[in-house]
Amino acid sequence: MSLDKATVARIAHLARIRLDEQAQDAMAAELSSILRFVEQLGELDTGEVPPMTSVVEQRLRWRDDAVSDGDAADKVLANAHESIGGFFVVPKVVE
Repeated sequence: MSLDKATVARIAHLARIRLDEQAQDAMAAELSSILRFVEQLGELDTGEVPPMTSVVEQRLRWRDDAVSDGDAADKVLANAHESIGGFFVVPKVVE
């Protein structure tokens, strides 16, 4: 597929890019080259290729699924404006 100057001018307008006449010719050639390459990729048979999320093989790191209280109640309550008996003290909001 090859692009003409009018199509390149429309693409430039939609992308809010200012291109002069000389740049439009160069851009038309470059975009046409890219589209030809994409068409070549479309001809490849990728039916046997498994989908990938990365080119590098990665494994998730697992940890034990253990429940804990975090053992940080003192640190958390240290940030409270007021606490009594290990609980936050807040103003009454419901009558």
